Parts: sequence; structure tokens; C-alpha cells
Amino acid sequence: MTITLRTAITASLSLAVLAAPCLPAHAVGTDPWVRGWGTNGLGQLGNGSTVNQQTPSDVQGIARDHVRELSGGGDATTNPFAVAVLKDGTVKSWGANLTGQLGNGTTTSQSFPATVAGLSGVSEISAGSTHVLAVKGGRVLAWGSNAKGQLGTGVTAADPGGVQKTPVDVQSLAKVKDVGAGCDFSVALREDGTVWTWGAGDNGRLGTGNTTARNTPQKVNDLTDVAAISVGCDFVLALTADGIVKAWGRNTEGQLGNDTVTDSSVPVDVQYLSAVARISATAYSSFAVLDDASVVAWGRNSNSQLGDGTTTNRTTAVPIDRLQGVRDIAGGLDHTVAALDDGSVLAWGANANAQLGDGTTNSTDKPVVVLPAGSGIDHVATSRTGKSSFAY
Repeated sequence: MTITLRTAITASLSLAVLAAPCLPAHAVGTDPWVRGWGTNGLGQLGNGSTVNQQTPSDVQGIARDHVRELSGGGDATTNPFAVAVLKDGTVKSWGANLTGQLGNGTTTSQSFPATVAGLSGVSEISAGSTHVLAVKGGRVLAWGSNAKGQLGTGVTAADPGGVQKTPVDVQSLAKVKDVGAGCDFSVALREDGTVWTWGAGDNGRLGTGNTTARNTPQKVNDLTDVAAISVGCDFVLALTADGIVKAWGRNTEGQLGNDTVTDSSVPVDVQYLSAVARISATAYSSFAVLDDASVVAWGRNSNSQLGDGTTTNRTTAVPIDRLQGVRDIAGGLDHTVAALDDGSVLAWGANANAQLGDGTTNSTDKPVVVLPAGSGIDHVATSRTGKSSFAY
């Protein structure tokens, strides 16, 4: 983004103040807390209420300096929640709990973060639509729904309703460095650069050459030297050590980036990409941050969530000229948020539920300022297929 555009966007920032615990955006530089905004009907913003927030509000009791990773799960209305792993290895969870995804031994929702008892030493975490994955000492733990075998325990829907309310071990995986939870499937990246998947197999999302569901981890064949993964609702992106981006799963909106709209049950190359530094799969769209901190995007764009000024789905990567200096990017069902290297947060796309956090409910195909430069924000997150957003 150019200085001129950034200045213009900043000038349009709303300074509206909501009821406590919200603070005006210009005051966030002295505010140490994780911030959340958008839909909140089941307490998924973690601010102690169930009131939607048009501007960022404090997530109760979680300072952003203490957070290693935050992940939003669920959808907008029926099962939205969030989890965070702190730098001390403990895990907090909040929001809806219909499938036991808060990991606290109940199915009771809560509108404030609470520690997942008995869980420590966690290094990575990821929330899906109805389940959670965590890495502890190279092993994977899982909890929540097991209706499609996404917990990787060797059984499917073992408990009544397929609900596992406390963490359990995923079978036969060790030396795992990262995980990604999709809508009803799971992905793990091992230290040796191999990728393993389990759960629902629809659209080829497991990458195993078929659409068969699996309740234990299976290796994705012909895929090696993977450095990073990012998981959408029903597709996967993988960045190899030599900078190639691979993708598999659903492709109805072009989210695989291979110039088709045909699903793939094996990894395919995302076309016309080079110098990729980071990848981000949102619910049904894909983004890549390049070495120069610029952004390209592809996939669903019906609500202008790609940020290219159109509502046209893209089957190959297109540059998002309005975005420069991007540090982190995430997206929900119909909106996208980004953290820039100056500490600001921008958002664009649908906004009927205040998921853009700019104090309005006006949708836009251009980035609007959620938090200004100097806010100290490094990371952003959204609910998996919902309309809630976080900055930390």
C-alpha cells in the first residue's frame, strides 16, 4: 500500500466508542489486550458479553504479549468459538461449546476465556468448525466433534454424538511441528517435511488420491520438503522449502489456483507464483504474501474478500495492489483482515455483521482501518467460516 492510500484510509477511521470493554481505536497503542470484533451471539469474542461489536473490544484477561497463537473456529451462528495457546504452553478457550470444542469436559458455552485444565506444554493450536488440534512435544492432541473421524483416534463418532470433551491423542504421529483443522478434517506437518491428513475426504481434501474418509492419519503421497501448511474449510495449501505452493481439495471457486474449478484429490501446483514468503487459506479463498510483503489472492470473491476491487472469483493468483507491508492475513466466510508491518490492521469484504470492525456495517471492496498504525499488532485471526475477527 502506498503512503498516499494509507493516509487516506487512516483519515476515514471511525473513532466510535462502544460500551465497555471497548476502547476508541486511537487509544489502542496503550492497550495490551487481544482485541475482537464482529458477531458475538455465543460469546465467541471472549469479552464477557454476547453483544456484537462494531469496533475492537478486549478479550478478557489475555494480553497479546502472552499469546503464541490464536485460532477462531466454528461458524457465525451455531457453534462459533476460539482457542489460544499462550507462551507458557497453556491453552485458553471461549465461545460456543456444542461439540465439546472448548476442551473443558462440558458442552456449556462461555463468553470469557478459561484455561483448558490439565493441558500444558502446547506449542501450536488450530480450531476447525467443530474440533481443535494442538501440538505438544511433537505429538498431536485433539478434541471436539469426531463425526467424520477428524480426531484421528482410530474410531469415528465413538462417544454419543461423536463428541470428545477433553483432549485425546491422535494415533501414530510424532515429531509434528504444525497442525491445521479444517471444517471436518485435520492436517499435520511433520518435522521431516511430510504432510499427514485424516477426517472427512469429500472433494479430495485429504490429498490421498480419493474421497475416502479416514479416522487415522494418512500420508499425502508425492509431497515432500513442505515448510508450511494452511488449511481452509475443505482444501489445503502447502508451501515447499523451494517456494512452490501446492494445493488440493475443493476447487469450486478456484481456491486451488491452478486455472480450473475442478476438485483435486492430489496436490497440484498453484500457478503463476514465485517468491512466496507465507500462505494463508481462508474459508474458501487463498492468499500468498510475497518476499516483498505484497499480496496475491485467488478463490472465492463473491463479497470482495480478495480485495482486488471486484466480486469475480479468481482461478489463478491476482495481485492485490492496495496491500503492501503485510505481516499477517486471515479470513472468515466473507471477509478478510490483515496486519501490516506498521502495527495497523485493515479489513475488507462483507460487513453486515460488523466483521470489518470499522464502526459501521457497510461492506467494502477496499481496505478500511480497524486499528491504526502503532497499535502493536502482529497477528490476526478469524472464525473458521464465521464473521468474527481478532487482532493480537
